Order: sequence, then structure tokens, then C-alpha cells
Amino acid sequence: MSNKIARELIQGLGILIVDHNLHMRRLTRMMLTTLGAKSVYEAADGLAALEIVRTNNPDIMVLERNVPVLNGAELLQIVRSPDLFPKPDLPVIMVMQTAQRDDVIEALRLGVHELLLTPTSPKALQDRLLSVMLNPRKMVRIGKYYVPQPRRVRSPKRVTH
Repeated sequence: MSNKIARELIQGLGILIVDHNLHMRRLTRMMLTTLGAKSVYEAADGLAALEIVRTNNPDIMVLERNVPVLNGAELLQIVRSPDLFPKPDLPVIMVMQTAQRDDVIEALRLGVHELLLTPTSPKALQDRLLSVMLNPRKMVRIGKYYVPQPRRVRSPKRVTH
């Protein structure tokens, strides 16, 4: 996909950055605006993020895992409540410092669409945004969790001689 097309796709999005670190929020905002984003909202904690989701209706949330007041897990449990929250299908890209197996499993269980490791780059951020936009996944209930429909794992092709 050309950068021009990617830029046009990102340009129309409302993107919420949720991160307790002002420097990281500004850095992420700068990357997003460089990628073409025009509507960028910021929240320093999970409670402020909920209010922005309710009032500004963003298209995507870029959520740092360890935000205060309501942490990333608590925030997602509220957002992913179809009977209680007005936008339970909101695509979420979770920002993490490490990709420990347990943390990744927890993020997927909580309903995260994509993961992004820090430090990140504009290209990695763009790839996650485009993945969420171009390959949308329907939300489904799996047990007590409301999550994006799991991706199908492709089995390796067999080589025959």
C-alpha cells in the first residue's frame, strides 16, 4: 500500500492516546500527525479515557497498559461490556514495554486488537492502525470475555516430493 493511501485512511480517524506519561503522549501524537491523523485526543488515565470515548467517540484507542486510576485491564473490562458501555467494539491497540507471554495472553483476553511494543516507530504504529482498519474483526463473546474474533491460524503448506 502506498504511503499516500495509508495517509488518507489514517487522516479520517479519531484516535485516542491513553498514556500516563506526557512525553510519550506527545511523542505518539507527533507520530500520528506525521502519519496524517487530524483528530487526536489524549488522556493521562483510564477514567479520563472513558470520558473521552463517551463524549468524542474516537475510532481507535492506543492504550498504554499501565495507566493510573483505571489501569489498562480495568479500562478494557468496562469498555468491553456491551450491556453497559456505548462503544464496546472500539478497536484497541495496546502499548507494552515487553511481550511476556502472560501479558500478551492477558491483553488478548481483555479484547485488544493489536499490540505495539515500546520504543516504537511511526512505521510500526502505522502498520497496527492499518491492520485494525483494513482487517476489521467482529467482536464475539468467548466465555466471559468480549473480544475480537480470533484470527485463523494458517497451517503450514506441506511439501511433497
